[in-house]
This record gives sequence, structure tokens and C-alpha cells, in this order.
Amino acid sequence: MFAILRKEINSFFASPIGYLVIAIFLTLNGLFLWLFKGEFNILDYGFADLSSFFLLTPWILIFLIPAVTMRSFSDEKKQGTLELLLTKPISLFHIVLGKYFGAFVLILIALIPSLLYVYTVYQLGNSVGNLDMGSTIGSYFGLLFLIAAYTAIGVFSSTLSDNQIVAFITAVFICFIFYIGFEGVADFLSNDFINQLGMSAHFKSMSRGVIDTRDLVYFISLMLFFLMLTKINLNKA
Repeated sequence: MFAILRKEINSFFASPIGYLVIAIFLTLNGLFLWLFKGEFNILDYGFADLSSFFLLTPWILIFLIPAVTMRSFSDEKKQGTLELLLTKPISLFHIVLGKYFGAFVLILIALIPSLLYVYTVYQLGNSVGNLDMGSTIGSYFGLLFLIAAYTAIGVFSSTLSDNQIVAFITAVFICFIFYIGFEGVADFLSNDFINQLGMSAHFKSMSRGVIDTRDLVYFISLMLFFLMLTKINLNKA
């Protein structure tokens, strides 16, 4: 598994993909949070608060993570190297985990520089340090689990076709349904149970700074569910 993980990370940074992902993530966040006028602009918001960042980032990641994961298995299928990979002396689930953690680590690397936003807002507060650190830490924690779920969905989608564009669109669609689709249906039907099936409700819960085991169980279950679907699809290959 670790050999595949290293191979994935090396392949990301041996090509422009890794650098491009990090640059796009930081540029989009930087533009919306600090430059563009609007509801996401922290300087216009008037409060020492990072809620704009945690509201914007899940939407950026809905497109960015599928762009990273779309090549995971679809590229192997297209090049005809999937059969060779499956014959290696390693379990199928370890292959899946290697691909999964390779993409997951890349997104984490892109997320790390955003900690500068925390320091900046912390310093800009009136007075210095007037930032709700409990909510901020909880939001970052929620973001990690959101990334884990998005990545699992992306890796699963890459097994559905040897066409990377199809894999990308499928992953974006599934991530969208799980992040905001269930919430939309729940609002229409006024049904809290349906709302709890979506990621948004659990992410918002963690963003309040309260780590509830139900939120952890939800994200871990969703991640494992899609990783198992990935394994099942590869068994059929």
C-alpha cells in the first residue's frame, strides 16, 4: 500500500498536476476571501471570523478533488495497466487505499497553507486574538472528514469508466448530491432524517466546535462505503 501511495504522490508532483491543484485551491480562496467584493470577503465582513472560508472551500473541493481522483483507476484502465496492477502481490483493498491516500495527502498539502488565514484573521481582530478558535479547529476537523468523503467518492467514480472526463463529472455529481442535495430535499419535505443523510448537516455540526461521534461515524461510514464499492467494481474488472 505504501509503495502505491508513494507512487501516487510522486506522479502528482512529477507532473504539473500537484502544483496546479495547490495553486488553484489557494488562488480561488485568496481571490474570494481577500480581493473580490462580496459575501465571502473577510475584510468586508467586519468580524474576525473564518466562516467565509469554511463556507466557500467545500464548493471549491467539489470540483478540485474529482479533478485529482479522476485519473486514479480510469487512467490505469485506458493504458491497459490495471490488469498488471491487480496481479501485484498486494491485496486489492490495499491498492484502493494506496490510490485513495495518495489523493487525500495531496489535498491536505493544498490545505496546509490556508492556516495562514487563521494567523492573519487572528492578528486582524479587534483586539488581537479575537477569533473563536474552538469553532475554527472544529471547522478544520470537519473539513478533513469532508475531504476524506469527497476523495472516496472520486476514487470510486474513477472505476466506472476509462474516460477521465466521465469519472470527473460523475464524482462532481455524487459529491454535490451528498453535500447539498439531501439538504435541499429535506428542506422541501421538512424532513430532518433526510437532512442527516447529507454531508452538509454533519459538516455544519462540526463547524460549531462540537465533535459529535454521530458526525464522525457518518463520515467514516460514507468513506468506507465508497471504498468498498471501489473494491467491488475492481473485482468485476
